[in-house]
Amino acid sequence: MDLHKRTEPGPRTPADPRASDLRASDADRDRFADVLREALAEGRLTPEEHAERVEEVYRAKTVGELEPLVRDLPGAHRRRPEGVYAPPSARPAAGAVPLEPDDNVVAVFSAAVRRGRRRVGRRTHVYAVFGSVELDLSEALFEYQHVMIKVFSIFGDVQIRVPENVSLHGDGGGVLGAFEITSLESAEPDAPVVRVDGLAVLGSVTAKPKRGRLIEDLRDRVQDLVHDRLRKHLGR
Repeated sequence: MDLHKRTEPGPRTPADPRASDLRASDADRDRFADVLREALAEGRLTPEEHAERVEEVYRAKTVGELEPLVRDLPGAHRRRPEGVYAPPSARPAAGAVPLEPDDNVVAVFSAAVRRGRRRVGRRTHVYAVFGSVELDLSEALFEYQHVMIKVFSIFGDVQIRVPENVSLHGDGGGVLGAFEITSLESAEPDAPVVRVDGLAVLGSVTAKPKRGRLIEDLRDRVQDLVHDRLRKHLGR
């Protein structure tokens, strides 16, 4: 046996994609949006720059399209575990409050209403097919900095309302229908950012602030919720 015989490397797989060519997941977009939020809070980005980059983050199709949006920011070079959401220090640690699953609001030849004091998950999916949906977040508890609402209205009507001191953005389309977002930019760096995307086919989608409704201090509201849950748990 010739111990000095060189082993030729196997053929390279041409189908191996580079990381930057991979399709971006919702979790990828959320992580990049968190980096932008930190940069805004540190004063590295103006509110206008932050809004523009967040818009690009949620339009991005691949990881390679996301990377240039944070390349000039320190937060992009801090190592963070993949797939793990790191909540801001002003909010309870992971596990302190059970996380909400993605919320699905469906109205098929019917009506669905969500309003009042309730927690908002990171993502909400709304489907209105020959029906109507009212999603009123004016009294909601926002535990996430970025909230995504995906809306599909087919011969339906969807109305979304948010407090007037959060940021509201959207990028939807209408096919013989109307998709109207009243953009809003909060003056508070830590205010939640609500993004509404989707499609209206022979239907309508409107999202705008509810005048006179303001979200209270996030930390106090979440702490009140935690204390309330603890009291109920200890009282069993």
